Amino acid sequence: MKSLYLVRAAGALALMTSLSGIAYAQAWVPGSEIVGQPVTVTTNGVSNTVYLDPGGSARIMTPGGNTVAGTWSAANGQLCLSTGAAQECFPYASPFQAGQPLTLTSSCGSSATWLASATNTALPQGQRGERGR
Repeated sequence: MKSLYLVRAAGALALMTSLSGIAYAQAWVPGSEIVGQPVTVTTNGVSNTVYLDPGGSARIMTPGGNTVAGTWSAANGQLCLSTGAAQECFPYASPFQAGQPLTLTSSCGSSATWLASATNTALPQGQRGERGR
């Protein structure tokens, strides 16, 4: 009887552990940690400041002060930026961390270093959580 109890307790513990991991994975919405925050993206020595805005629009600020409008999406482990001229996707499996550079190779074969100066700790304004809260 004791061994049956231990097996059930171990099973319950494994289930609770896996469910908490699932809840964490569902809590993170790719891109939400940097929406509205400046992200410096450096490619071939040129640094642009990228803003991922709510609703999928993006702004790319060039070193010369020009703004290039675009769109962004995050799905299937990819963060994609699109302008009228091109689309480039980068591997994206976990949230960006403020102040920690991350070098990624794009779908075009370009290496770029992404540096988020700040990240959101809560959902960006206008977005709601899982249950509409």
